[in-house]
Order: sequence, then structure tokens, then C-alpha cells
Amino acid sequence: MRDYEFEDDAPYVVIEKETGSVGSFLLGIAIGAGVALLFAPQSGVEMRRGLTRGARRARERAQDLTEEVTGQVSDSFRQARERVEDRIENARQAVEIKRRQVTRAMEAGRVAAQQARADLERRIAETKAAYQAGGDVARTGRTTAGGSATTGTAGAAGDLTGGLGDTDDEV
Repeated sequence: MRDYEFEDDAPYVVIEKETGSVGSFLLGIAIGAGVALLFAPQSGVEMRRGLTRGARRARERAQDLTEEVTGQVSDSFRQARERVEDRIENARQAVEIKRRQVTRAMEAGRVAAQQARADLERRIAETKAAYQAGGDVARTGRTTAGGSATTGTAGAAGDLTGGLGDTDDEV
């Protein structure tokens, strides 16, 4: 038994639990058989027959027990492997679903970026065209305003609005 040290002087009860094993079981069988031999009121021939029968029964029980335990271990292992395989398959399916979602999101983002770029390029082109048209009108308006007798803001504004259809550039 192990030595235990306790801090106060109160009595303690210590219970040590050790699990039995197959070796302990077999030792118990051997001791029981020896005691049975000592106290058995049988002749030598009868004793040998009885021992042979007992040994055969013990061997059969051990074989049955071994087969049963082997079957249980095999079943437990098979079930555990199936559970692991199921979890792996579920994880693979989840990864595949997420991969598809990411691919769709990337494609949608790519399409949206292309549309936004096309829209931006169209707006830039419209702005450039409007800027150039405004510059052309301003140049045409200055030429007309510079050649006429009236100068100033009002005359130039009148020339700008009325001169849009008079330029040779626009057909």
C-alpha cells in the first residue's frame, strides 16, 4: 500500500482501486483448481478425467471470450472508421459548397467591376465630348464676337446660343 501524508491528525480511509486483468482471472482459476484437487475425494483416474474436462471447458470458454471480445473490438473499430469517414465526407461537401459560393461571388464581382468600368469609361467619353463641344462653341463664339460690332458678355452669350447651328463643323 502507498504511504500517504495528511496535514491534520484526523483519521482518513484510503481506498485504492486497481482494476483486475486477465492474468488475475487466470491466477484465480489456477488457485481454485488447486484447492479443488486438494479437497476432492476422487481416485487418480477420475481426477485426471475431471481435470481434462475442466481444462477443456476453460479453454472453450477462453476461446469464446476471445472471439466475443475480438468481435466487439472489430465492430467498434468499424463503427469509428465509418463515423470518421462520414465526417470527412461532410467536411469535403462543405468545402465544395463554400468553394462554389466563393467562385460565384468572384464571378459576380468580376462582372460588376466590368460593368462599372464600362459605365465609367462611357461617362468619361461623354464628359470629354461635352468638354470639347463646349470648347468648340466657346472658340466659335469668340471669333464671332470678335468680328461683330457688339462686344461684351451679353453679345457673346447671344452669339453662343444663336451660333450653334451656324458653324461649318457641325453638319
